[in-house]
Amino acid sequence: MKVSSNRMKKLLIASSVASLLLMMTACKKDHTGNPTSGDDVIEKYVPNLPATAVQQLKEARDATMRYRSLKAAIADGYADINVVTQNMGFHYMKAALADTVFDPKKPEILVYNKQHNGDTALVAIEYAVPIPLMPNKAPEGFDGGADTWTYSTTFNLWLLHAWVFEYNPLGVFTPTNPNVHLH
Repeated sequence: MKVSSNRMKKLLIASSVASLLLMMTACKKDHTGNPTSGDDVIEKYVPNLPATAVQQLKEARDATMRYRSLKAAIADGYADINVVTQNMGFHYMKAALADTVFDPKKPEILVYNKQHNGDTALVAIEYAVPIPLMPNKAPEGFDGGADTWTYSTTFNLWLLHAWVFEYNPLGVFTPTNPNVHLH
């Protein structure tokens, strides 16, 4: 079968456009063009963190992946603590984990946000240490010292956020995330 050169050019252009569209939609991104899930979120933080901290963040994300379902978190003992904060979300805590031991794979708090379609999505994990157990110094956390614990007298807890499910342009350990809005 003989194909004209004009027809061949059109086929090549159509094929190129289809390939480009496929590549553009292959990676889920939010409205700002930032990755919104999986390794893509953590990889955005790599230039600013030690490799060991990145590895800990990946382990934390992998260990909490099962809690992407709020029902699974509740079934495992996380309870709504009625803390709903703009640029954070809805907080669920497993009080039995609140001690002085920092285990990246066992965050005391899970932070969710409601999506436009009404679904609930896990956006961050949070670590909590009761201040009375460590009144004079911040707890140990992720390797490398890039994390910053917040001394919260409101909750009588040291708190540390890790945005491992929703990219935070302000940093993985920053408490608030301008990309998270309450719905």
